[in-house]
Amino acid sequence: MFEARFQTFDDSSERDESAKRVTALRTELKRLGLDGFVVPRADRQQNEYLPASEERLAWLTGFTGSAGAAIVLTERAVLFVDGRYTVQVKNQTDGAVFSTEHLVECPPHLWLEKNLKSGARIGFDPWLHTTDSAERLRSACAKAGASLVPLESNPIDALWDKRPAPPNGPVTLRDVKFAGESTADKLRLIRSELGKLRADVLIVSDPQNVVWTFNIRGTDVTHTPLVLAFAAIPREGRPKLYVDPAKLSNDVRSTLEETADVRDTADLTADFAAYKDKSVWLDAGSAAEALTLEVSAKGGRPTRGADPITLMKAAKNNAEIAGTRAAHLRDGAALVRFLAWFDTEALSGKVTEIGAVEALETFRRDTGVLKDVSFPSISGAGPNGAIVHYRVTTESNRVIGKDDLFLIDSGAQYEDGTTDVTRTIIAGTPTDEMRDRFTRVLKGHIAIACAVFPEGTTGAQLDTLARAPLWQVGLDFDHGTGHGVGSYLSVHEGPQRISKLGTAPLKRGMILSNEPGYYKTGAYGIRIENLLLVIAAPLPDGGEKTLNGFETLTLAPFDRKLIDTRLLTGKERLWVDSYHTRVRDALRPQLDAPTQSWLDAATRPL
Repeated sequence: MFEARFQTFDDSSERDESAKRVTALRTELKRLGLDGFVVPRADRQQNEYLPASEERLAWLTGFTGSAGAAIVLTERAVLFVDGRYTVQVKNQTDGAVFSTEHLVECPPHLWLEKNLKSGARIGFDPWLHTTDSAERLRSACAKAGASLVPLESNPIDALWDKRPAPPNGPVTLRDVKFAGESTADKLRLIRSELGKLRADVLIVSDPQNVVWTFNIRGTDVTHTPLVLAFAAIPREGRPKLYVDPAKLSNDVRSTLEETADVRDTADLTADFAAYKDKSVWLDAGSAAEALTLEVSAKGGRPTRGADPITLMKAAKNNAEIAGTRAAHLRDGAALVRFLAWFDTEALSGKVTEIGAVEALETFRRDTGVLKDVSFPSISGAGPNGAIVHYRVTTESNRVIGKDDLFLIDSGAQYEDGTTDVTRTIIAGTPTDEMRDRFTRVLKGHIAIACAVFPEGTTGAQLDTLARAPLWQVGLDFDHGTGHGVGSYLSVHEGPQRISKLGTAPLKRGMILSNEPGYYKTGAYGIRIENLLLVIAAPLPDGGEKTLNGFETLTLAPFDRKLIDTRLLTGKERLWVDSYHTRVRDALRPQLDAPTQSWLDAATRPL
């Protein structure tokens, strides 16, 4: 069980402490003979969500956003955030201590190149940067005549009084009825891929890939059931699983030892001595620079590339597909209960953004099998909905007005699957402009849902389908159309995605979101999101290419009040009506009589 959590940005105590902490850090850097230090928001495995013990950036600066970095020099300190956090950073940090830069437009390595003095020595923790990131920093320092210095320990850790303990939740085994494949079967596939890569051993640094391979789950981070573990999988011989032994019961350890040597995480780099003169494969996206340095120091030959497990994990097997369908059926019923509740309660003028999130999470919790939400819910009314990655806080919490568009983007973690769904709804009467924009977003959503495409097609090739109805009237949205989703794992999973940058071919079994949108700054936001499964599509007579398409997994009605049927083609109207019929038939048996009546009205033909 859990409770909805909401931030307050007016955390003056942390903001006031940052000046003292920066001063203490500078004193420590001087002792170490350094002129500066780079502080990313990261842990040793580049997780999206960090344990409290890894929130070094927040401890130093007071900034609690999900992305950022800081650089502390002898006389200057700068904090890097993206456009989502321009307001938050001002409320949470001391402007007299930190200036701010845009994380994307002027990232840390470019700032260092422009601002370092010749001869400066800049420290960094090689466990918190990938090798690619470290190389960018190293190159920037070199161009400025400075040097980048890897440190054996992070100076912040020595200064952080009352630092939270690392997570120590128990490791649980994932039943093969949900996983679909045994660990032994997965290891055989991985070894086959290592042979193709001509690699002697794979160091698995992404915990998503570790838990998938060994059919385990944990509670080390919020929202994603991860165990912060590493693994080493040789092409020949037994793999090693590196995990804190305190997290293992005797039964779990015994099961894991059937296929792997279970080792303490502290033994990881010492064991690299066994890879002298061997080719060691490291994941470019998650492997820390420290791993590359340690492999090299012990005589191994590090090679960086994509971890082959990532693609295996992305293409779901039959058991995982069955599980996610069951999860969406359960989640759809909870969401319909929420939508029916909202349709009545929002008219009172008393429902707030936080109240809506709490209600939706209650309906999901009432299923009795909810593990967690899959990410912090985005609940935006009126102008707040126009902020793409808006996070409601106790300060920004807004009453949902009678004629406000309300955008709710949320998801759940169940043992059999992960969900992510967005609906844009209104309790009152929409304007003609709102209906026009909503319908254009819906048209783009339908275009993706109905897409048929040859094997090997990438997300980038499909992305324009979602944008075309908006482009026709000079509009667009500034985010990708869809991201990959895991099976009781991360709600943001690669390599699959539908976006301008989506270069991975879409393969059968992959799950992706379909979420075009439109955002009018200061007024409202619209997004429509369902999850899709890549499936085989029938080949027409005379066809020569193997074809794929999508099955829509999410089950929840669209707000009919927002649909301008004049903008829909006959095929688009038929798609909406067919989808609504499917939603009604699937969910009605799970609902009480009043909610059934609401659903009947919400899904009647256009």
